[in-house]
Amino acid sequence: MTLPKDFNKWFSTILMASMVVVISITTGIKLGQPDARPVMLIIAALGSVMGIASTVLSANGIIWTFLFGILDVVFCCIVTADNGIWGHFAIHLFYFLPMQFVGIWQWKKRGAKGKQEVRARKLTPKQALITIVAVAIGLALIYTILLQIKLHTEPDGFDRNRVFFDACVTTFNIGGQILMSLAFYEQWYLWILVNFFSILLWGNTMMASAASSYTVVMFIKYCFYLVNALNGLRIWKSNIFD
Repeated sequence: MTLPKDFNKWFSTILMASMVVVISITTGIKLGQPDARPVMLIIAALGSVMGIASTVLSANGIIWTFLFGILDVVFCCIVTADNGIWGHFAIHLFYFLPMQFVGIWQWKKRGAKGKQEVRARKLTPKQALITIVAVAIGLALIYTILLQIKLHTEPDGFDRNRVFFDACVTTFNIGGQILMSLAFYEQWYLWILVNFFSILLWGNTMMASAASSYTVVMFIKYCFYLVNALNGLRIWKSNIFD
């Protein structure tokens, strides 16, 4: 059943407001703890707000998503570099940042302008198969690379689950951004996977590194992202034009 368009506006508003409130409260609590790192906490909080604004606009097909996306990428680069999650850092700096500008160019070609929604489209069976195979190969390759990096930089031992979660997030991000920039609705399946594994990644990091108090902000951020991705899938699937 297709929900009224007003539902999308209310849902987006509530999601944004809830995110800001929760992040503000969490950041305030963490700032009062002895191990707090105020600068990183504030950066993580700002990045989270920019990120949720970007994803909410993306779910509604509004081109302004890319402006907030640029800010989100910059803040995320700082946080992931500080926390040593290098796969996530690299994908944001060298891929996500330039892809924001590619997305602006492609969405404009598909009718997105101001408040005008982008025209969504669907992968053909052949395109879907190619996407699945490419993502599977990419995941195996990126996991192998990240594993080798860890073996050389931390020979005394490391968390292999964390490496796998990092590889999943990195790979699905690549695929999701390509499909997003080209306005395919199937992007949301990959964003759901990105957010699921990001929750696992930051949850693992939060428990393993007590000194990184701001990681709880990142964990909460991706919980909100997951909810938005599910809503984005619903909106885009019901608005496929070609």
